[in-house]
Amino acid sequence: MSRVQPARRVALDVLRAVEADDAYSNLLLPARISRAGLDAADAGLATELTYGTLRLRGYYDRVIALAARRPVTKIDPALLDVLRLGVHQLLSTRVAAHAAVDESVELAREVGSRSGTGFVNGVLRTVSRSTAPEWLDRVLAGSDGDDDRLSAEWSHPAWVVRAFRQALAAEGRADELLDLLAADNEAPSVSLVALPGLAEVAELGSPSGRLSPLAATSSGGDPANQPAVRDGRARVQDEGSQFAALLLSRHRPATAGERWLDMCAGPGGKAALLGAEAARAGARLLANELVPARAGLVRQALASVPGGVEVVEGDATRFGDETPGAFDRILLDAPCTGLGALRRRPEARWRKQPRDVGELTALQARLFASAIDALAPGGVLAYVTCSPHVAETRAIVETGLRGRDDLALVDATAVADGIAVAPVDLASAPYVQLWPHRHGTDAMFVALVEKRA
Repeated sequence: MSRVQPARRVALDVLRAVEADDAYSNLLLPARISRAGLDAADAGLATELTYGTLRLRGYYDRVIALAARRPVTKIDPALLDVLRLGVHQLLSTRVAAHAAVDESVELAREVGSRSGTGFVNGVLRTVSRSTAPEWLDRVLAGSDGDDDRLSAEWSHPAWVVRAFRQALAAEGRADELLDLLAADNEAPSVSLVALPGLAEVAELGSPSGRLSPLAATSSGGDPANQPAVRDGRARVQDEGSQFAALLLSRHRPATAGERWLDMCAGPGGKAALLGAEAARAGARLLANELVPARAGLVRQALASVPGGVEVVEGDATRFGDETPGAFDRILLDAPCTGLGALRRRPEARWRKQPRDVGELTALQARLFASAIDALAPGGVLAYVTCSPHVAETRAIVETGLRGRDDLALVDATAVADGIAVAPVDLASAPYVQLWPHRHGTDAMFVALVEKRA
């Protein structure tokens, strides 16, 4: 019988699935914890080991390459994940060195050959002989230039470092780059949203006290066990995502009979909030999603919203041609690189490549044009991305508005001031750009565009 602690086995299983099968850690880990029957302490350990290893994978790979004296590309992928997990325990946790090494060797025995166990044992014992600051000095000594140094130290690909620097510089805040990189490597708190008319913030925990008047910070444990969440009256949702939806629904009072559209609604978090807001105002929401499986998630998210919300499946670029001028409020939560959510989905930083930006911006531009055509005179579009990349944010909006005298940018920062529960430090007018280090949220971008009546 294996002597490996269950929490470590769960963590390794998730790391392997992320690496080999492109799984999403935030979706897979809770299922694996449940299946393994872990108690609260072991579930906490599995969570820390999984996310901590994924966040700092780039840095750990440099440590491993130095300790193993070979590129990580020359190491068996399964053994490499064992090493990453072991190095995380040695350099970033209070786990005793002998426990980290011994259990990693046991894991190596389960996934590899006898020679693999000796290799893992040797590499990790080499790592354990030096302190974390000593390893950092060695890694940084081998870096090439400022971007590579930051990439190594903060475990972000160099192209992401450059994109973040450019986005902050657009606000005149380039000096905040280190704060942003550090915040990306911290575990985020769990934020809940009380759907209007269905739940109260007081049911969920402590009010966040920052942006969304509907947000609460979870006091711990599995949020799914809370009655309001279990009943669909509340949801787990980043406060930045809540705020993005509220900037559309509350930028001005809604009137009965308005038609609202969520163009890219999956997996349904913003649609649920907008659906509840629409129901209270007597408006009607149509939610669209291209991928059938994600459309199913949207239907589940909307199941508790009163009045019913129609969910349709299809290409969102059709709305401009099929229903021109039909909608009073449109949410375009555009497919993007997701660079704003690296705290919650740490593996995304290693999956995306610079070429992905070009493919996504072409799609974003088509969706933006369709949304503008589908917008009724006097209507408002919220263009939203969970990425601060300038090419995906203000560049899309400014290109889409070029030569359009019938369109005007609304100062979203002024709208934000009127909704937020506390003063908001925004340096991005007329856009709202949220940041992990400044606002404690994902790096959500919101532009509000009005079509003149």
